[in-house]
Amino acid sequence: MANILITGGTGLIGKILTQCLLEKGHDVAILSRFPKSLKLVQHYHWDTSRRIIDVDALKSSDYIIHLAGANIADKRWTQRRKRDILESRVKSTEFLFEMIREHYPNLKGLISASAIGIYGAINSDKILNENDAHCDDYLGNVCYSWENAVDKFQTIGIRTVTFRTGVVLTKSGGALSKMIGSLKFGVGIILGTGRQYLPWIHVDDLCELYKKAIEDCEMSGTYNAVSPEHITYEKFVEQAIGISNKRIFRIRIPSIILKIALGQMSEMLLKGSRVSPEKLVKSGFNFKYPTLAKALKDLLIEQ
Repeated sequence: MANILITGGTGLIGKILTQCLLEKGHDVAILSRFPKSLKLVQHYHWDTSRRIIDVDALKSSDYIIHLAGANIADKRWTQRRKRDILESRVKSTEFLFEMIREHYPNLKGLISASAIGIYGAINSDKILNENDAHCDDYLGNVCYSWENAVDKFQTIGIRTVTFRTGVVLTKSGGALSKMIGSLKFGVGIILGTGRQYLPWIHVDDLCELYKKAIEDCEMSGTYNAVSPEHITYEKFVEQAIGISNKRIFRIRIPSIILKIALGQMSEMLLKGSRVSPEKLVKSGFNFKYPTLAKALKDLLIEQ
């Protein structure tokens, strides 16, 4: 079993992943701006803006899972917010690299989050894969810079794995509750044309991916962390409506309304292309939730 340090471990995905790794027998510690004492998890302090880190966290770790980064959907994308989103990813990664190179160059591996946003906020007929170039738009450039910072670890001989993650579906909180929370009020909301694709992954599959990246030394490089099933936003909502088994009134919000309300951030809601997980499948990974129907039944139906 391994000693694993998670940055961004206090976020929604980080908390679920921590519990998953503990259940698998790994020792887990959290690197946080606001450390606290928990029975099973040691918290260490860092503050990338002030270039502060508890190096004991690094020295006691075999692997680092790097999830830190400002939530892209929390606030409207002002110029300041866009800078915060970029710097929270790139500067934190660069700072981590400097500290690892100086204090613990024998780290066994770094597993980092990235996002399918690297392919851009676009609608394309092409099924995108890891060999496709990054898109020269805001999200594409953020992810490209982020991954370049991660790649520096390879220059000092540390195995790196980067997961370009789609929309992560969880039982509470996160994107799913925002997308279909209105169903409890008898309303299904479809954004724009509804024809934009929505690459997604069940949180349990995502956790298993991080576990596999720790335990499988053959994994290296970049992988699309999305389910094999390609589905549009409208079909996503329709499947959720079918599972709810309620009489639902559908509302379509025109693109122009979202653009006025959300500005540039609306792009990530109104645009989306198919993304291939073929490389992941070839690595030997088996999805527990390969279809949206199976994922939604697990997430929405009370057990």
